[in-house]
Amino acid sequence: MEFILYLVLILFLTKIAGDISVRLGQPSVLGKLIIGIILGPAVLGWVNHNEFIYYFSEIGVLLLMFLAGLETDLEQLKKNWKSAFAVAVLGIILPLIGGFGIGELFGLGTTYSLFIGVLLSATSVSITVQVLKDMKKLNSPEGSTILGAAVVDDVLVVVLLAVMISFLGTGEDISIGLLVGKKILFFIGVFLAGIFLVPFLMKSLSKLKVTEPVVSIALVICFVFVYFADWLGMAGIIGAFAAGLAISQTEFKHKVESKIEPIAYAVFVPVFFVSIGLNVSFDGIGNQILFIVALSILAVLSKLLGGALGAKFTGFSSRSSFIIGAGMVSRGEVALIIAATGLQEALLLPEYFTSVIIVIIVTTLIAPPMLKYLIQGELKKSN
Repeated sequence: MEFILYLVLILFLTKIAGDISVRLGQPSVLGKLIIGIILGPAVLGWVNHNEFIYYFSEIGVLLLMFLAGLETDLEQLKKNWKSAFAVAVLGIILPLIGGFGIGELFGLGTTYSLFIGVLLSATSVSITVQVLKDMKKLNSPEGSTILGAAVVDDVLVVVLLAVMISFLGTGEDISIGLLVGKKILFFIGVFLAGIFLVPFLMKSLSKLKVTEPVVSIALVICFVFVYFADWLGMAGIIGAFAAGLAISQTEFKHKVESKIEPIAYAVFVPVFFVSIGLNVSFDGIGNQILFIVALSILAVLSKLLGGALGAKFTGFSSRSSFIIGAGMVSRGEVALIIAATGLQEALLLPEYFTSVIIVIIVTTLIAPPMLKYLIQGELKKSN
């Protein structure tokens, strides 16, 4: 029954930490991330990454992105697609070049340096989504651009990683044409399902004479989209977001949102936030402090400036551009997966794995307060 103790610690302490964080003028998610570091092997060692943490955190991040899709204004998303594409592309180019440069500077070699660049190109907006929701900015032009850019970023980074594995990795060759074809198939599939299948299923199955049929079928649709995304090489969070977006166009949007949000935030989402912190360990990094500091600074600035430039070039004001750039800084679980893949494919040196994980966590910790500060500055200026 160890997992029950873990659950008690996580649910209780994340609420306390979140409250303290808000009272100190920071977003609640920052406190929840920090409590994960404190509970984990880096400090107290009370909670370890096990199967329970893995599955609960997976459900947590999927529900978080599903709710983000439900709350997203589709028209606003369509309106800002050009900005989203520009933010994603420039938000990949700068980290890719910068990461390669840092790797070469520290003598990692061309292959390993290139992988560092690809790793830093990744973005995870699951943490950003929480801040945007707290600040009532999820449906703003900035919020929609961040969400759209995250989808494009995921596709491009996966393709870049596949190219590296194909030419430099230890596994089998990967067909780039097949990989791109799978991405196209995913978007066509979810587009058609969102227009025809989802509304039909929601309306038909809502009439079942059972408890909560609407919520149940909504979750089924969400997890089918997630499985479909994963099967075609996309991040599962993109599938969850697409499912939420599809259901948001039906009459059941508010009912699904009001029922799923309490489940997600009461149990699963706190475990996800803590799981990020559990990845931190300070073992064996004494000789790599300078590398970690340099890479962390580069990781934050390259995404911030790359995203901001993409937004600025497509018509956003300077302040709004930096809000968008800050929203792209967190690498989160997407970069953690890429780091693990790189280690498996011999694209990342084992002795640098812990340092890279710490850099990913640093970007995830810095992003929420940075984003909140910039949004508050914009609100004060508009008032």
